[in-house]
Amino acid sequence: MHILSGDIGGTKTTLALFESNGTASRVLARKTFSSRQHDSLEGVLRQFLTKDMPAQDVACFGLAGPIHDGICLTTNLPWRVEAKNLSGEFGIPQVFLINDLEANAWSIAQLPEKDLHTLHPGKPDAAGNRSIVSAGTGLGEAGLFWDGTQHIPFASEGGHASFSPTNPLEIALLEYLLKKHDRVSWELVVSGMGLINIHDFMLNHYGEAAPEWLAGEMAEGDAAAAISKAALESRCPLCVKALDMFVHLYGVEAGNHAFKIMATGGVYIGGGIAPKILDALEKPAFLEGFFAKGGMEPLMRDMPVHVILNADAALYGAAFYARNRIAG
Repeated sequence: MHILSGDIGGTKTTLALFESNGTASRVLARKTFSSRQHDSLEGVLRQFLTKDMPAQDVACFGLAGPIHDGICLTTNLPWRVEAKNLSGEFGIPQVFLINDLEANAWSIAQLPEKDLHTLHPGKPDAAGNRSIVSAGTGLGEAGLFWDGTQHIPFASEGGHASFSPTNPLEIALLEYLLKKHDRVSWELVVSGMGLINIHDFMLNHYGEAAPEWLAGEMAEGDAAAAISKAALESRCPLCVKALDMFVHLYGVEAGNHAFKIMATGGVYIGGGIAPKILDALEKPAFLEGFFAKGGMEPLMRDMPVHVILNADAALYGAAFYARNRIAG
């Protein structure tokens, strides 16, 4: 069986072709594209699928956005993706569209221990629902329902829920962002753009300007990466403050999602940002935010918390989903 798998985000699109014998899979081809340099998923697929590749039996794409009737309007990208159109144009018998965090969730049971970094072990015999929260271009959230024998992933758009500050500085952040946005979601503070927003707020709040070297690095490339790098290297005090607030809020919202779906079986932190800031996540701010649920703190402390290190988790999850649907 040949499975076409995709992880489609606002910044990049990664595609892979798997060969599966039903129990194991190997990657035949894999490539990453800049999402914003293309006007559709079809355009990316035309570049990826070469004449020498074997025909695909099934495809599954994890997309950053809600899926309705096999159609997705991506959240941070102006694409409309339709399963029927993809099937017809590329001659793939079955095409599935799932939320990108749902794709990540499908990968969790398949990940080896080396692909997980434990921030908090929780209860040794932890069992039950699981949660996955991933900050990247946006903020994705999904759950895994425990039916007594297996975990069943389900999508969520919780990252678009309203941001809820818990102290005076966070209230000031909300007030600052409300001057620029009609509504402030968690995605506006816990994501790549969220870190930029927090840094801008810090500059405004403390009446300072970014150092010239930092402004240059932010203008030349990934602004969020420049801020986090400067913070991790302790080269910029306000970047340190910004990253500290970002990490704390990441912990708060990861805890919120886990709390709401009773993720007693574990919480997984995915996305592209977390593996790059592990040192910051290891500091108290993240778990302090995660645990801070008042009288329910003991419940939160029982939940294991892991960081997913494998950047291709969504690709493997989408392929696993497709293989299961065909097998089923």
